Amino acid sequence: MRELWGCLKPYGKAVTLAVLCMVVDVAAEILQPMLMAAIVGTGIPAGDLPYILQTGGVMLLLAVVATAAGLANARCSAVASVGFAADLRRVLFHKVQGFSFENLDDFSTASLSTRLTNDVTLMQNTVLMGMRIVIRAPLMLVFAIIMALRLSVSLSGVLLVATPVLLLFLGLILSRAMPRFQRMQVCIDGVNRDVQENMTNIRVVKSFVQEEFEKKKFRRSNEELMEATMKAMNLVIFNMPVMMLVVNACILAVLWIGGNQVIYGQMNVADIVAFINYIMMILMSLMMISMVFIMLTRASASYKRVREVLDAKSTLEEGRGGPAAEEKGASGLAAEGGSGPAAAPPIKGRVEFRGVCFIYGKENQEYVLRDVSFTAEPGEVVALIGGTGSGKSSLVQLIPRFYDVSEGQVLVDGRDVREYGLRELRNSVGMVLQKNTLFSGTIEENLRWGREDATEQEVQEAAEAAQAHDFIMSFSEGYQTRLEQGGVNLSGGQKQRLCIARAMLKKPPILILDDSTSAVDTATERRIRQAFDRELKDTTTFLIAQRIGSVMDADRILVMDEGEIVGSGTHRELLETCQEYREIYESQMSGKEAV
Repeated sequence: MRELWGCLKPYGKAVTLAVLCMVVDVAAEILQPMLMAAIVGTGIPAGDLPYILQTGGVMLLLAVVATAAGLANARCSAVASVGFAADLRRVLFHKVQGFSFENLDDFSTASLSTRLTNDVTLMQNTVLMGMRIVIRAPLMLVFAIIMALRLSVSLSGVLLVATPVLLLFLGLILSRAMPRFQRMQVCIDGVNRDVQENMTNIRVVKSFVQEEFEKKKFRRSNEELMEATMKAMNLVIFNMPVMMLVVNACILAVLWIGGNQVIYGQMNVADIVAFINYIMMILMSLMMISMVFIMLTRASASYKRVREVLDAKSTLEEGRGGPAAEEKGASGLAAEGGSGPAAAPPIKGRVEFRGVCFIYGKENQEYVLRDVSFTAEPGEVVALIGGTGSGKSSLVQLIPRFYDVSEGQVLVDGRDVREYGLRELRNSVGMVLQKNTLFSGTIEENLRWGREDATEQEVQEAAEAAQAHDFIMSFSEGYQTRLEQGGVNLSGGQKQRLCIARAMLKKPPILILDDSTSAVDTATERRIRQAFDRELKDTTTFLIAQRIGSVMDADRILVMDEGEIVGSGTHRELLETCQEYREIYESQMSGKEAV
């Protein structure tokens, strides 16, 4: 609740004004039936036109005041609710940015998208309606009851019968509605997942002619959402007919009982009219309160989902040597400030693995890495090769602490990576992952992810080193060419070269290339490697590749099999000592001249 209150607190002035405006609105409206009764009971029988006009003028003035107050309340409520939602989305987004890879494995991308959009929007609408209905309905209920009792205590007994009926029915609805709304939000996740997967992989879908399969899959998730929504809505729609039945029954009872009192001179017609108006106000207030509870029931499902994100704690603890992520104020936003006890020297790039074992998640039992130990010196090129699933990518992801080791240590410059601040450590590591990720924006903006303060010349030099400059200049707008989301308007090789240029621009002490040249030809790959040797000669490079030709020139090659290092040495050493490496070499170089 602290984070939610922190998001609403900046709009305290708007909330206060909304409450005051609603009090004025209700007070002006609650006086209307009394004034109408005065006209009917006093002005009209006496034929007193000035009294009628004067009282009618007061009613008109009160109507204007109520309208103005209502508009002001709506404005203040909108400001507070929209601002609350914007701040809450920011808090959630910042929270997700601080998640470890293990945390992200717990939440699907579609689910996080729904929580940051649909769930927050539902909470926004709840705040908006809350500052209107939640304030208005109780005030109207209390004031109307007071005025009704003032007119007739005996007729007010009708409420003693109607109110428990309404509350009982409301309780039945709420008890059954909550699980249905929760199911509905889960189904929204499913629809978002299918849409996201299809739009992201639309080229694959078309290339395999699987449009009909995708349509059927989407139809299933869409129909599940429709059915879940209908089950929830079918329950809720019973609310209004029952409420109206009770309201009309109350009016009939008042007319019956009140009519008898008028006949026997115990009450006049004007008071009956006013009392009916107050009964309507009371019952309408109860109806509004019931709708608020239904709305809160649905919003509570969204609230729980939002809280799951806010309560999730990163499985990576911030190291002692760098900026610590801390909570800033009541908003819960992550701040990047502070520093360790003393400024650490620049990272040189010596990487050491000591008896490293790693397993994904606490539920899994099978180790991905087992007793991995080796040392990479600054400026050394270490290649990793092995079959699919041998643990190559898992190994390099431990260096920038995307995951933490399960056993053993990973050290950078002789210091456990868990002692570094995450920002300090990751700023010293450049990565080109298996999936070439680019963002919507210009080519230059994407390259500057490597280093924002780089000059135009440095950007161009990095692109030239990555063999990307020529194809960039083939575009009419050059480096200002806009990329679509994910770089879909580029080929696979072009995207790889841009990602390599982005990493080279960073000039990191440690560079990780995870199968990053698989989409370029061997000649281009050779030129890129030559650029590495020239531009990043002091950088410790980890090179993961499937092609034997990509790793043959590395200073050292680590051969991995089922999470273990089964061979270590140069190309020629491994040909003589490692059977697994020799099998890979012979399978790929069959019919080619040995190197």
